[in-house]
Amino acid sequence: MSVDTTALNRDRHDLSGREDVWLFGYGSLIFKADFPFLESSPATIVGWARRFWQGSHDHRGTPEAPGRVATLVRAPGAVCTGLGYRVSPDVFDHLDFREKNGYLRFTTEMTLADGRHCDGLVYIATEDNQAYLGPAPESEIALHIARSRGPSGDNAEYLLRLANALRELDIDDKHVFEIERYLRSC
Repeated sequence: MSVDTTALNRDRHDLSGREDVWLFGYGSLIFKADFPFLESSPATIVGWARRFWQGSHDHRGTPEAPGRVATLVRAPGAVCTGLGYRVSPDVFDHLDFREKNGYLRFTTEMTLADGRHCDGLVYIATEDNQAYLGPAPESEIALHIARSRGPSGDNAEYLLRLANALRELDIDDKHVFEIERYLRSC
C-alpha cells in the first residue's frame, strides 16, 4: 500500500535558516541526481546496509503490483557507501515528493571521501511503513523485480543502473550484485 510521507518529512526537520544541508544517497539518488547540488562526494555511513526490501507503488511498480527498491536496514558494524550531496534546503521540496512512498528523513553522520565528518539527512523506509515488503532471498527479489514496471520504468532498470553506478564508484555490495546475477539469468 502506498503512503505519502511528504508532509511528515517537512515537519521532521526544520531547515529554515540553513544555507546548505548534506544528503546521503544510497539507491536511485546515486544514479539519478535530478536536483541541483553544491558539492558531491562518495560517503559512508556506519550501522546500515542497503536492501531491496521496500515496495515501490509510485515509481517502479503500481499500487496493485509494487516493485522493489532500496532502503536501509540496521546492521551493526556494517558500512554503507553511497554519495553525499551538499544541497540548498529548497531541494527538499522536490526530494520529499520524490521519496514520498514510505520514506522518512533521518539524521545520520557521514564520512566523506576526503575524511570530513558531517551530519546529513537520509531517506529510510523503515519496516513499519505500509509499503515495506521485507526480506526475501535474492533469487525471489530478482524474480519480483523482473516482472515489475511502473510510471518511472522497469524495476529491472533501477536495479541494473544502481549496480552499474556502484561498480563505477568501486563499491562492493553483495546483496545488490546477487540480485543482479539472478535477474540476468531470468
